[in-house]
Amino acid sequence: MAEGPIRVNRRTVLVAAGGLAVAGVGIPATLAASSEPAPPAESPNRRPISMAMHIHASFSEGIASYAAHLDQASHNNVDVVWWTDHDFRVAAHDHRRVVHFDGEEELEGQLAWNWSASTEGTLTASGADFVDSPHGMDDPPKALRLTATGDGTFWYAGTAWNWTHTGNISDTTLHLDVLPEAAGTDATLIVEIALSHHPATGGRPAGQYALRYRVGAAERRAHSTDGLLGTVDLPAAPGQWRRLTLPLVEDVRRLWPDLAAGDNSLRGLRLGVHVTGSAPGSFVVDRLVFDRARRAGQAGEDLRAEVLRAYEDRFPGVTHHRAYEVSLVRHLNWFGGDQTLPAFPTPPYRNNDVARTEQMIDFLHSHGGVVSWNHPLDVENRESLARLMVERNNLGADLVEIGRAPLDDHLWVLDVAARNAVFFTAVGVTDDHDGTDWRGAAERHITYVWASSTDRDDLVAALRAGRAWFTDLARYRGALDIEVDGRTAMGAVVVTSAEELTVRLLATDLPAGAALELITGTVDLAGVADLTPATRTTRISARQLRQGWHDLRVEPGAGAYVRTQVRGADGRILGVSNPSWFLRSVSGDGIPPARSF
Repeated sequence: MAEGPIRVNRRTVLVAAGGLAVAGVGIPATLAASSEPAPPAESPNRRPISMAMHIHASFSEGIASYAAHLDQASHNNVDVVWWTDHDFRVAAHDHRRVVHFDGEEELEGQLAWNWSASTEGTLTASGADFVDSPHGMDDPPKALRLTATGDGTFWYAGTAWNWTHTGNISDTTLHLDVLPEAAGTDATLIVEIALSHHPATGGRPAGQYALRYRVGAAERRAHSTDGLLGTVDLPAAPGQWRRLTLPLVEDVRRLWPDLAAGDNSLRGLRLGVHVTGSAPGSFVVDRLVFDRARRAGQAGEDLRAEVLRAYEDRFPGVTHHRAYEVSLVRHLNWFGGDQTLPAFPTPPYRNNDVARTEQMIDFLHSHGGVVSWNHPLDVENRESLARLMVERNNLGADLVEIGRAPLDDHLWVLDVAARNAVFFTAVGVTDDHDGTDWRGAAERHITYVWASSTDRDDLVAALRAGRAWFTDLARYRGALDIEVDGRTAMGAVVVTSAEELTVRLLATDLPAGAALELITGTVDLAGVADLTPATRTTRISARQLRQGWHDLRVEPGAGAYVRTQVRGADGRILGVSNPSWFLRSVSGDGIPPARSF
């Protein structure tokens, strides 16, 4: 899209939020636009803080580096990045350890390794054959012979089940047995490692880096670079087995000294025979070992913290915090807490059993922080999700990823849950594994909170209380709030006996042609007997807003809730607040302490 970065107008926010004293809240009786600002709110130091809450980098399976995402955050004026790398990938749990070259598919435990062939250039002959002899020094029964003739490269790429060969290279050394049969300056073996995507740096463009080990052409080890491609030449005498040791991070550091070498993933691996001038090339390879030295127990998390320290001062406008996507149950993001890794099953298959997910949420809560239920529509349909939320009290999760496609279905579920007093914080989704273009991504809903700082504990407290809203990163960056008596009530539960209350709605910096929509709903605890929203929508034009705010008189009745959303001129929803509930009493599990008004 052509628009430049949008940022919340701080002056607009402070003027609007500084006048939020009101008389009292529920289903609208009338709408009234106030003409004078009210006295200041009770938290003058609070401010809107934008967060990308679901971000994967070099400890996950995508191409992104941490630097790439930090660069995107900086260019898009996002204040905070939460690193939600997959927990079992941080630990490299059940990741590939050895490839024996015994066939096109090779199991390690129950997890497969597969090979696929491709060619570049003009080859007159090429092949990959699994042979009984010769084989490696201590790895019978088979090995792989790669051959090529002509002018080009024959590639043989390997992948493990669910990308379990990938992962951060900081502690990873590869070992490979090689027998050159026909080799020389015009016939070499290439071991190519696809690394991570990095922003432009050191005179090089943004892009994905690659590390190549070229075997058989040089008499001594040598390093050279061509932009994003780095080459390490390794000597290997024809007719002799040699065990190659490939210290990935050391070679990246030597090739590109300005790069944070540890911030790279082993994103892809392929072997190739490169030939020129119609020369024949032939190499036998065996016993590929992935030696990961620092992943046992909590060591993987310690390693991740070490890698991230390289960026403590490089992106001063962006705060970043470590988190996890807990991935072997229904996916959960975990923010805050002591970051103790849970136990992992073997093999690392995802188990969607509801009880197991609830147990995992209990485990995470016992270690502090808040838990988000990710991509919740990984069920049959929205009715199934609503039933699960109502019957199982949202599985105990504090947050839910509502701001994602299909947005209308997720908001439908939010309204069913709100009708049944199922309390959670709706957050936006930036489930990005690439770090190349946040604004152009399909999932680009960032989450804002009202907080006094970007410190982790302040942000977690705001999320727990529901003082949050989400917006389309590229199209709307204004502030939303719901206030009662000069205090933030967004996310809160107000227990009241009043027949009528007044709520102040905040919505700043609406785009041209956009309107604020007020969603008011009944809270009647209908349960699974009526899994539908009970809502009414009222449109408030930009002209009805005074310095970003609008007063609403509400009759709580037996129970009500209020939330707002910004709809663009094209009909798309650009921003959504969390609800405020107004109840006569609370039964069941009661009010979470952080939501008590």
